[in-house]
Amino acid sequence: IGGGDWSEYRLVPDCFRAWTNQEKMMIRFPNAIRPWQHVLEPLYGYLKLAQVLYEGKPESEGSWNFGPSSSNVQSVQYVVEMIASLWGDQAKWQLDEASNPDEAYYLKLDCSKAKIKLGWSLVWDLETTIQHTVDWFKTYLNTPEIIREKTIGQIEQYFSGIH
Repeated sequence: IGGGDWSEYRLVPDCFRAWTNQEKMMIRFPNAIRPWQHVLEPLYGYLKLAQVLYEGKPESEGSWNFGPSSSNVQSVQYVVEMIASLWGDQAKWQLDEASNPDEAYYLKLDCSKAKIKLGWSLVWDLETTIQHTVDWFKTYLNTPEIIREKTIGQIEQYFSGIH
């Protein structure tokens, strides 16, 4: 998740679209568990991988997952309620009781290879990720003329937190 994601049928941008239009967000599977992370997290992982690929190190071989830690694996409802609390009183959601396509209940990635071989780990926890995401979208809606500076500032803040 992160600022600038306007894709349809994705939880976070769908929340912002609904609430901006004074509508309730319809949630299909509030108890579904998902691995949440800021878009900068896997980008950082890919940059670390690119470095070891460039250096020709053998630990760069194979496939890679760059995903959140277990503390960032939360239910859809948890994430929607956290976003709603930061968005404001007009942010409401309700269960979508219509017939919906089947979805996996629990999604998780094994990122141990990236952690062990690259020393990669998350910089932002879920709460920080959601705060930055809501802040980005509020800035976009209220003062779009400074969104470039907001985006650069969040990128700089993220990379200043790397150990």
